[in-house]
Amino acid sequence: MSTGCPICGKPVETAFRPFCSKRCADVDLQRWLSDRYVVPGSEDDDENPLSESIHKE
Repeated sequence: MSTGCPICGKPVETAFRPFCSKRCADVDLQRWLSDRYVVPGSEDDDENPLSESIHKE
């Protein structure tokens, strides 16, 4: 199913799936929190009603 840990490539451990260890899971979390990973979207996203009020002010 999985080829390995997405961070280091080692075999996946069931307890930390899809990672091999807590360390690799924490590395991935830090990358999300520091905006190294970004989910693309538009500024006028219908799912984000706050963006409309910010741009109108």
